[in-house]
Amino acid sequence: MRIAFLGTPEFAVPSLERLIESGFDIAAVVTQPDKPKGRGRKLAAPPVKEAALKAGLPVHQPTRLKTPEAVELFRSFNAEAMAVVAYGKIIPQAIIDIPPLGLVNVHASLLPKYRGAAPVQWAVAEGETRTGVTTMLIDAGLDSGDILLAAETEIGPEETAVELSERLAQMGADLLVRTLRGLKEGVIRPTPQDHEKATFAPMLTREAGRIDWRWPAQKIHNRVRGFQPWPGSWTTFRSKLLHIWKSRPAEVPASGEPGTFQPGHERVVVNCGEGTALELVEVQPEARKRMPASAFARGQHIEGGERLGEEGS
Repeated sequence: MRIAFLGTPEFAVPSLERLIESGFDIAAVVTQPDKPKGRGRKLAAPPVKEAALKAGLPVHQPTRLKTPEAVELFRSFNAEAMAVVAYGKIIPQAIIDIPPLGLVNVHASLLPKYRGAAPVQWAVAEGETRTGVTTMLIDAGLDSGDILLAAETEIGPEETAVELSERLAQMGADLLVRTLRGLKEGVIRPTPQDHEKATFAPMLTREAGRIDWRWPAQKIHNRVRGFQPWPGSWTTFRSKLLHIWKSRPAEVPASGEPGTFQPGHERVVVNCGEGTALELVEVQPEARKRMPASAFARGQHIEGGERLGEEGS
């Protein structure tokens, strides 16, 4: 089966590798242009480009898709289907119409739940206990195309978005191979989504990571797990930024105003909303490396009653 592959980040690499291992005829790999990275701002290739070049596959990195030249490029692949995994660009209808079996997208949620740019992060941040991957036919909407196949998995109570994403990437790779083979054999029947049940996972912003200590401890803990690696979950302490990288709901109840430290514990415990408290496990002060919260507390000589975040936040 002749296909083209569209993908960019690390999440898409297992899918590309699984297609190669499974013997698909990959006419071309399309990925986003190289981007500046690091302190030196040197151009760095996307992970999919590196994997494709390693496998000896032709790579294309168009800056725009809504041009006659881009449409002709995609037409020249002569692909029966196109596989799309976290490509990161909106694909115009003129390209969607090209392959006879359509554009098959791997989406990291159980559609129609968590459509959008950050489904893994929001599923964890919202405290979901189950999620999965879905293959769908791309249409002009936002993750609104017909569903082809889906696979479900549990979210561990301490699992982070990074850890879950790694698992879903492998699940998505397997599901993509099954989907493409099923389409080729004519044994998969696309199923329309129930749009009334759709929920959305918008692109993350830095502000999304700000902790509101009036929230219950479990909600804050879920966001600490979910908003990794970016923007992280953060607050302020003594007017400086403080990232919270690991936490757990404390066994003790709140004993003061939200955001204040509890005194008299060997562990670092912060009062939260609804009578709950959160234990801080790993933190990162501004311009410093990550460290155990206990080391941070000792170094800062934190006293009970001191507050994280500004008043009311």
